[in-house]
Amino acid sequence: MLGIIGGTSLLFAELPDLKKTVIATPYGPAELYLGEIALLLRHQYGMPPHRINFPACISALAIAGVDRAVAFGSVGSLKKSIRPGSILIPDDYVSMASVPTIHNHSQEHVMPGIDADLSAEVSACIPESQKGGTYVQTSGPRIETKAEVCALSEIGDVVGMTVSSEATLANELNIPFSAICMVDNYAHGIGEDELSYEQILNTARANTKKTEMILERIITRIG
Repeated sequence: MLGIIGGTSLLFAELPDLKKTVIATPYGPAELYLGEIALLLRHQYGMPPHRINFPACISALAIAGVDRAVAFGSVGSLKKSIRPGSILIPDDYVSMASVPTIHNHSQEHVMPGIDADLSAEVSACIPESQKGGTYVQTSGPRIETKAEVCALSEIGDVVGMTVSSEATLANELNIPFSAICMVDNYAHGIGEDELSYEQILNTARANTKKTEMILERIITRIG
């Protein structure tokens, strides 16, 4: 079963007709919407990014039978060349935040990463996307400072607050993982406009039809 993970970028999109289900996991309950796919809305219960129970969320996908997961992520661009409104399919990630794990009582070594084969399938569904790039995760909930963005731009291409955690846990649970980064803004200090959360929401709202089209392609061709 295909798992779709969504946040801000799916906030205004029309979603498939799915049944809301609460899944019990060893890390607490998590809400999924189940049907032909499994949909996880990461900000369930109104959680901001730094308070999301990632182990519960990704474990719920595994319990529901998800065997590949595609995450939609709203991101800020760390490069002038990656313009707001564009789409990037990352092939690696960096986390500046504490990385969650399900291996709380043992030492395990799992090769982290983004699944190349699944990402190739995702890229084929979105020919206009940029293939490859590094996603940098910060802890949130605040937007990064200009100095932080300047430093992060040396190691990454886009910045967000969730995908690295989701990718790490998916790897631990043997779920191939890919991400679709919807570039909703330039990171703080990259563009000339003053950055605000309202601006990010407005861009996500404006991109609703594009997001719905991409979601439909992913479900039809990969689901």
